[in-house]
Amino acid sequence: MDISEVHSNQGNKSKKKKNKKTVKAKAKVKNPEVKEESSTVEMKTEPEAAFPPTFSVSEIKNKQRRHLMFMKFKQEKRKQKLLLKKKRKKEREALGDKAPPKEVPKTIENQRVFDETTVDPEDEEVAFDEGTDEFSAYFNGLTNPKVLITTSDRPRGRTVKFCEQLATVIPNAYVYYRRGLALKRIIPQCVARDFTYLMVINQDRQLPNGLVLCHLPDGPTAHFKVSSVRLRKEIKRRGKEPTEHYPEVILNNFTTRLGHSIGRLFAALFPQNPQFVGRQVATFHNQRDFIFFRFHRYIFKNEKKVGIQELGPRFTLKLRSLQKGTFDSKYGEYEWVLKRHEMDACRRKFQL
Repeated sequence: MDISEVHSNQGNKSKKKKNKKTVKAKAKVKNPEVKEESSTVEMKTEPEAAFPPTFSVSEIKNKQRRHLMFMKFKQEKRKQKLLLKKKRKKEREALGDKAPPKEVPKTIENQRVFDETTVDPEDEEVAFDEGTDEFSAYFNGLTNPKVLITTSDRPRGRTVKFCEQLATVIPNAYVYYRRGLALKRIIPQCVARDFTYLMVINQDRQLPNGLVLCHLPDGPTAHFKVSSVRLRKEIKRRGKEPTEHYPEVILNNFTTRLGHSIGRLFAALFPQNPQFVGRQVATFHNQRDFIFFRFHRYIFKNEKKVGIQELGPRFTLKLRSLQKGTFDSKYGEYEWVLKRHEMDACRRKFQL
């Protein structure tokens, strides 16, 4: 049997290490008060947690904490803005007539990039073009508008109601359902029956999302994206059902050559002789290339005050393309097509 020798020095070293550990432990137990004091001193001397100057709220991974921090940030910013506004108001009151003029707030509209195609109302060339375009027969009083409203195949709930309500807004409008017919077959039938417009409402997931507006018999054809559709029952404080009177038409901010074409396309939907007895107004308002449609009725409260009452429906249009001639998706000649990369490159550049 082998016996390994163990030196006495090694045993002493191990005992000394144990003794040192026990002494340290005893020292810790003997004076716990010193430990508490030192811990409190350390807590006081630690600096408060502060975010670095480059910190962003989006770096917080917890969703609830991120939301709370963002709301606090917005609230503080709102308070600072309000205090600054009050301070400026006091300074203006103190200066009186010597106060400097108010600063004009910067908006996307007043910072719009100048467009060379903006039309001068007195331009002779534009007047000549408008006198010989596809809508000249309507504006010269030679034709009266007659509109056929149809849908995509198998329309559902909201799309059907939307078409029916559009027919009450546009005079001489008739609603027919597609029944699987192609548009190229519908257009000759519309021309034979003296229709001046073909309006097609497309849908996605049973909601209206597109509008094809084709002027007959020679075009042009415009394709719009439809959004924010609200039917009459969804509008608060709406008026009674619209009457059969011809409404007035208001076109706002259609200033470019393309805007003039789209404005004339909308104007030719309605008869030129509005019946002011009905007090109804159809408005197409262009802002940042979004066309907002509203249908109102005037309410005369007295000789000085006039109110308006919305009748509905309301919706928003975004022009996707303008095609020469009637609808032809394969061989049609496009006058203008929306290009995403150009719109994203400059937010202050508009087309209409």
